[in-house]
Amino acid sequence: MGEAAALQRGTIEVEHLTKIYGASVALSDFSHSFSPGRVHALMGKNGSGKSTLVKILAGAVAPTSGSVRIGGQPVTFASPRDAFNAGIVTVHQELSLVPELSVAENIFLGRLPYRMLVPGVRGIDWQKLNRDATALLEDMGLDIDPRMPARELSVGRQQVVEIVKAMSFSPSILLLDEPTSALAAREVSQLFALVRRLRERGVTMVYITHRLSELFEIADTCTVLRDGRKIGTIEMKDATTDAIVEMMFGSVARAKRPSRRRNESAEPVLQVEKLTRAGAFEDISLTLKRGEVLGLAGMLGSGRTEILRAIFGADRADSGRIVFDGKPVPRPTPQRMKEQGLGYTPENRKEAGLVQMLSIHNNLCMASLPKIAPRGFITERRERPFVKRQIGDLRIKTGDPSLAVSSLSGGNQQKIVIGNWLNTGPRVMFFDEPSRGIDVEAKQQVFEIIWSEAERGVSSIFVSVELEEMLEVCDRILVLHHGRIAAEVMPEEITLTELYRLCMEGKP
Repeated sequence: MGEAAALQRGTIEVEHLTKIYGASVALSDFSHSFSPGRVHALMGKNGSGKSTLVKILAGAVAPTSGSVRIGGQPVTFASPRDAFNAGIVTVHQELSLVPELSVAENIFLGRLPYRMLVPGVRGIDWQKLNRDATALLEDMGLDIDPRMPARELSVGRQQVVEIVKAMSFSPSILLLDEPTSALAAREVSQLFALVRRLRERGVTMVYITHRLSELFEIADTCTVLRDGRKIGTIEMKDATTDAIVEMMFGSVARAKRPSRRRNESAEPVLQVEKLTRAGAFEDISLTLKRGEVLGLAGMLGSGRTEILRAIFGADRADSGRIVFDGKPVPRPTPQRMKEQGLGYTPENRKEAGLVQMLSIHNNLCMASLPKIAPRGFITERRERPFVKRQIGDLRIKTGDPSLAVSSLSGGNQQKIVIGNWLNTGPRVMFFDEPSRGIDVEAKQQVFEIIWSEAERGVSSIFVSVELEEMLEVCDRILVLHHGRIAAEVMPEEITLTELYRLCMEGKP
């Protein structure tokens, strides 16, 4: 196939695409052309229709009406296999690698090469497998041992291998769904290097992300959807952050961290002294004061989540002491720490923070059942005020609390996780990646919840891979590097660049 024909093959044209579920219009009259050799970003808050559009292009969902053309030819997809045969491959947000298999086995899973070992007996041709994988990795500019088990790779390198696996099918169109949501800055740069390499080869890429800052680094165009409709497309060379936010939400007032007067004499609520867990973190000492929002900043692997889990009692520390409200807590467990007044919103809300099959109502009450029904008799009447209060206070968008929590958007699910713990009446809250996978508007609402609780005297420890958020949200920041505290900084006294350098190098 000639170069011009190959480029034409990667052109996607959609006209008047509409998808209706019952009375709900998920995508309405969407028309657009995705040209080859470019990175086309799709932006929009949860429920805007971007995921529905990608599912249609991937063959996972059939449109109610409208048409799709690939390379100028009309196509209809009855299944993802049809989209795959048309040259479209999707890389999903959730990693699909088999941890115990090697990189090479994961890349060619289901297509392993075989050879005749002895007459009548075939076996895997390991030499060819590793040779083919090496050639593919090198062709993508990657230095990864194909024999290494996938579990030994960082999350960032696993995501890169996912893309290499997709490219092993030689697609002309690549759909990338939140590929950087779990990556640190250094890993993002590695992934972007691969994306640029694919762009140079003429691959058409449709890129979903919630991170506005990424658009200016990797995208060529940005198409914004709102309430199922296309608002517009802008060339990134002409774009500004304000312009994209305006397209996504109309006029959204950006929340600003309240200028609270720092009370140095405020009593400590939580103290951690020389906490150590081998292989995770070492000699961690910190003090959290009443009404303070303390940030733990660091790259992936710096020990942020591991420290929170050890304080909460989910993991056992090897040594050190935890003091809550002036009293040592021996052998902390989640139950014991909850009784002390500690709430914890985990980074993986779908698996660790919520029970997806249960209702919104039930998920808002799980952590506070001893408070709601101290004698053990649980009734919906007793639970209802707790549910109503959090739905109102946190502005959770739901018409019916009896619906499954899985029916909510990511942002509203995150509010359910927070509301569940706020119902316990906590004195301290741990927020581990509370903005992951939610849109700009929901993110600002989560920040406002944290600040509002701080004004009421609730102390928080805040963790985010987005260092911009650390500067925006926190009163004080501890920088972690390889499991140790490397520095303490004030958000108003450090730039984003300086904070990144501290996290990466661990040297003030």
